Amino acid sequence: MSEATGKRQPDAESSPDDEFTFAMGEFTAGFPRDRHYASNHMWAKQITPARWRFGLTAYAVRLLQDVYFLDWLVEPPSEIASRAHIGSIESKKAESDLYAPLEGTLVAINDATLSDPSLINADGYEEGWMIEIESVQAAVLLDPDGYARHLVEAWEVAQRTIKGQANH
Repeated sequence: MSEATGKRQPDAESSPDDEFTFAMGEFTAGFPRDRHYASNHMWAKQITPARWRFGLTAYAVRLLQDVYFLDWLVEPPSEIASRAHIGSIESKKAESDLYAPLEGTLVAINDATLSDPSLINADGYEEGWMIEIESVQAAVLLDPDGYARHLVEAWEVAQRTIKGQANH
């Protein structure tokens, strides 16, 4: 993506291991192309045809900065509705609620991340995963290009919010 416009630049080559990038001010975040994404800034990796592993994207981690506490309101196995409040996360910058990225059954929580939330900062796309959901509703997830377009809109909103807070 172009740093000035937030628009995606063509890839020189494309493979399942490629990533796309997005400029957030002076910071450029990378996003694996082998994932799907939820509009609430969670990545989704397909484990089986109906099971998805979720974690926070580099965009979310960058806005939160230094995650240090994670708490879940639900225990597996639990039926969850899309956008249901399922937990909370605390970081250097904010305390935020976590919402289900899609409808289904919460089947696993990553105990390693629960014990050491800093894994979200250090290895967010692998060891820092948070939950697994079994769902047949995965069509609501965005492909990498759809998420790249979503990031442009989300970043514009974030910038307005940040500027508004700075003016108070």
